[in-house]
Amino acid sequence: MLTVWQDYPPELLTLDAGDLYQVLPGPTLIHLPGRRQPPLFVSVLLHGNEVTGWLAVRKLLQTYQDRELPRSLLVLIGNVAAARYGMRRLPDQPDYNRIWLPGDQPEHRLAAAVIAILKQEGVFACVDVHNNTGRNPHYACVAQLDPQTLQLATLFGRTVLYFTEASGVQTMALSQLAPSVTLECGKPDHPHGIHHAYQYLQDCLHLDHIPNRPVPAQDLHLLHTIATLKIPEHLSFGFGAAAVDVMDLAFPEDLDELNFQECPPHTPIARLRTPHAYLEVRDPQGQEVSERFFYTDGDYLLTRQTLVPAMLTLNSRIIRQDCLGYLLEEYPLACSWPHSA
Repeated sequence: MLTVWQDYPPELLTLDAGDLYQVLPGPTLIHLPGRRQPPLFVSVLLHGNEVTGWLAVRKLLQTYQDRELPRSLLVLIGNVAAARYGMRRLPDQPDYNRIWLPGDQPEHRLAAAVIAILKQEGVFACVDVHNNTGRNPHYACVAQLDPQTLQLATLFGRTVLYFTEASGVQTMALSQLAPSVTLECGKPDHPHGIHHAYQYLQDCLHLDHIPNRPVPAQDLHLLHTIATLKIPEHLSFGFGAAAVDVMDLAFPEDLDELNFQECPPHTPIARLRTPHAYLEVRDPQGQEVSERFFYTDGDYLLTRQTLVPAMLTLNSRIIRQDCLGYLLEEYPLACSWPHSA
């Protein structure tokens, strides 16, 4: 299922994400030599509708088409089939960012093959590039809090999200091999995200090493996920005035403007059509904790305490396939480097 190339046809660099199927037979790992070893690993299109990563890599490869890369590069182009249709994943596929753990599906074997190659080659760092479907700032996600990982993350920006609960995520799996980050580059139609990802990859390729010292506190705003928000399958939902009295849960049409903002207690989150409508809230251990964060008052669902939502989306397909969003809180900086003075 995995195709491995030591080079690529020139026409690859003329294609948008939706046209890659014309050249690539499926998920493809491209190994390109450079001045320094070991290689930088970059993963794009694990979600077929998140095209910023490919556009940034395409620009990078165009830049070095006729000259040597500063460091060897391994590029994984992931869900080519879903990218053809502008979808996160096809209906019969698993999420390509949930397959990075043992399993019996072909996609699990694909992930295992990539990991085996990275172990054999050695890897300098791992970067997985994504987009959000809702309005969010650019930020990096990490699964480890060692100084090198945080140095790699803050090279992208000051805001860093620490996660531990997302099973099968690539960054979590590859963090056992090398410093690993996920880049969240805003919406896929924003040119700034392409430029930001491209410049970050350039910076990584030019690094001689990743510093193994703590990031200064003023350079890091560290957050972590404390809950995942899901809409139960049996409940209908929508956004804006048209959803009120029609859907079980009616959210504001600008719900994603709450991302990375502090919502004070008693902030309305949704209008409820029936008293049986609710939002499913799970902590990192999988426990249902909705009463800790929300309460109902008449027809409304409101925040019980100050909350910081993230990755809230208005895309109903993504909500059904994944989730509505997450809740965050600040992570104490002292926890970032327990062995530092």
